[in-house]
Amino acid sequence: MEIERVQLQMHGDNRGMLIALEKDRNVPFEIRRVYYLFSTKCDVHRGMHAHRNLNQLAVSVRGSVTFLLDDGEGPRKVVLNDPSQGLLLRRMVWREMYDFSEDCVLMVLADQFYDPADYITDYDAFMREVRGDTYMGDVPACQGR
Repeated sequence: MEIERVQLQMHGDNRGMLIALEKDRNVPFEIRRVYYLFSTKCDVHRGMHAHRNLNQLAVSVRGSVTFLLDDGEGPRKVVLNDPSQGLLLRRMVWREMYDFSEDCVLMVLADQFYDPADYITDYDAFMREVRGDTYMGDVPACQGR
């Protein structure tokens, strides 16, 4: 799996810094939803799901967080701790977030509105789906014929 970091251009002077997030300039999709996580305890794991269709750009606006990402080829660990760098999270990538710093504010831009049907919350089901296995419940579709 290729980890896709997006370098965000900083503008500023002695008054402070500014980063603009713009469709097709540094965000490779139309932004339909923005949310952010904060006050997350350091021993908490968040995420633990994949999306069938959703693409996201995650930015640690403040503090740091560790992502565990898996596209079916094995997990990769990525630390976000720079507000001028985004992490592109493509569809069908399992994500877990943990090791939140006390001051972490994680902002996420998404190309779709919230849709609970788009979530895969069981890792084994994700692995079956990402491999293209056809299953009916817990029994393989080809069994018992």
